[in-house]
Amino acid sequence: MRKSTWFILSGLIAALLLAGVVSNYASGHPDGLDSVAREGCTFDADDHITGGTCMAQSETDNATKDSPLAGYGLRGIGNDFLSTGLSGVIGVVATFAIGGGVFWLLRAGRSSRSSHQAG
Repeated sequence: MRKSTWFILSGLIAALLLAGVVSNYASGHPDGLDSVAREGCTFDADDHITGGTCMAQSETDNATKDSPLAGYGLRGIGNDFLSTGLSGVIGVVATFAIGGGVFWLLRAGRSSRSSHQAG
C-alpha cells in the first residue's frame, strides 16, 4: 500500500474511534454560545426558564428534532453509550463517503481534461 493510503486509513480509524468511543465522554454542560444565550435568565431544577430576559427565551425546536440521528444519538437504541457511539460512527462514515466522492469526482475531471489536452 502507498503511504497516502495508510495515512487516510489511519485518519479514518482515529476518527471512528473518537466518534464511536470518546464522544461519549464529552461534557454535557452548555458550550460558550449556550452559556451566553442563557445569561440573564433564571432556571428551575429541570432547566426550564422561570424568569429574567435572555436570548434563550426565543429558542425554537430544530426542524430535524424528529430525525433518526437527532440529539447526538440513534433513535430506537436503548443504550445511551451505544446510541451516541453509533451516531458518531454513522456521521464519520457519511462525511468520509461524501468527501471521498467529491475528491474522486475532482480527480476524474482533472484526468479527463488532461487526456483531452494531450490528444
